[in-house]
Amino acid sequence: MKKRQKLSIAASFLMGALIAGSPGSASAQTKPEGEMRWALYVTLAPAWFDPGESPVGTLTPFWILYALHDAMVKPMPGQRYGASLAQSWTVSEDQRVYEFTLRPGLKFHNDDPFTAEDVVFSFMRAKGTLLHQKVKEVLIVDPMHVRFVLHEPWPDFMVFYGTFASGAGWIVPKNYMEKVGVDAFKRRPVGLGPYKFVSSTPGIDLTMEAFEGYWRKVPSVKRLVFKSVPEATTRLAMLMRDEVDVAYLLDGTLAQTVKNNPKLKLAFSGGVGSTFLDFLDMWDPKSPWADQRVRLAASLAIDRKAISEAETLGASLPNGNVVPAAFEYALKIDPDPYDPVRAKQLLAEAGYPNGFDAGDLYPWPPYFTTGEAVGLYLGAVGIKTRIRTMERAAFYAALATKKLKGLCVCVNAVYGNAASRLSETVPGDGIFAYGSFPDMDDLYRRQADETNAPKREAMLHQIQQTLHDRRRFAPIYDYIWASGIGPRVEEPALMLINPYPWSAPLEDVRLKRP
Repeated sequence: MKKRQKLSIAASFLMGALIAGSPGSASAQTKPEGEMRWALYVTLAPAWFDPGESPVGTLTPFWILYALHDAMVKPMPGQRYGASLAQSWTVSEDQRVYEFTLRPGLKFHNDDPFTAEDVVFSFMRAKGTLLHQKVKEVLIVDPMHVRFVLHEPWPDFMVFYGTFASGAGWIVPKNYMEKVGVDAFKRRPVGLGPYKFVSSTPGIDLTMEAFEGYWRKVPSVKRLVFKSVPEATTRLAMLMRDEVDVAYLLDGTLAQTVKNNPKLKLAFSGGVGSTFLDFLDMWDPKSPWADQRVRLAASLAIDRKAISEAETLGASLPNGNVVPAAFEYALKIDPDPYDPVRAKQLLAEAGYPNGFDAGDLYPWPPYFTTGEAVGLYLGAVGIKTRIRTMERAAFYAALATKKLKGLCVCVNAVYGNAASRLSETVPGDGIFAYGSFPDMDDLYRRQADETNAPKREAMLHQIQQTLHDRRRFAPIYDYIWASGIGPRVEEPALMLINPYPWSAPLEDVRLKRP
């Protein structure tokens, strides 16, 4: 192999890992105590128990993955790429070879040893064609070293392998998976994470118990319980009755109730998801949305600040870009102002002085009230819509198979940088792209291979500016939402990883001492 450049890992982090890395030293720490319960806002899917079934770009499974499983590299507090199961890695000078050194002495929850075979096995079964297209081969150098060889230099390899952009770096036990099969694994998953599976009622709840051999630290809380509670008012009621300790995703009215209750705390988290209006029919030349003036009119019709106040007590920040400003290669674009008078003028110029029937408007589940608010603002300038709500799984399937017509109040939460954030909606082969601009397709392909960072940044800035100029989307805001925290909680671990909307790392949550 060619000479390698060692990636730096802080000496303090390495020292902490050496101290906490062995099961023996971990078990000598304080024993975990108590039970902490969460009310989740979507139905728990058994597919989330298997990292290999995590769809590329979908963030939701990670609230399970951070509990039951562990990754080679993952976002951690203060670390974009936190060394986890891989204690270090190197990159060749030609940027085609990545070699990972595994953390020694680790065992899965069923006592199987963690080796390079598990890493290769997990990568090969991960969803998503991009990683598999870019990686030429994965080689086991020895039980503690794995080598990834790329066809060509690809600057986003670590974005897709070491962040929430995919589940390819999250590890499952090869021997156990092959022995029991995929279906049985989802019924009783085994991982390397800080918590072990205890029981689950499909779609209803999940109970986990602290794994005292976890390499990083012994979890503070003995048992974690996740409960599916789709109805927000029920989540709040359970929090107020002390049936749960954390109630995720409370809208403005319910959040204000928590804020006014001296027993409870209000916590805001998120910032990774961007809410935006997507014009699904704009690629049809006969559609009103094919006219850029109409798309701008729709954007000017939306009062972003008012929606943020109503939905998130003003915490969500209006943005003119679907790429959050904190992301690498992001271009800062101011949001369009609320200007319904100008919106009506643009509609008249486009030939719609009395507005038009825009058909269906699909809010991204479960953000239905946001969709309703957008629909009301559009209606106020003459753009008439019908709100169509769907269950989340059905919505994803319909959107991905291009079956929806009209408008979508969509959410993009693909992690990483500007390139990964745009990957699902901008290039023509994006899973949620209903059409594309040929020149943007070409530029997007070229930036993906550009290893010179300043040149790549310029290309990605050009893409973002062009999308804005052509009104490809009507961005609304970077979504930051409220959760209710019960009186027993000392540390809910919200926003320890920034941006990340849920409690993590879960070994860091704490209850107050009696």
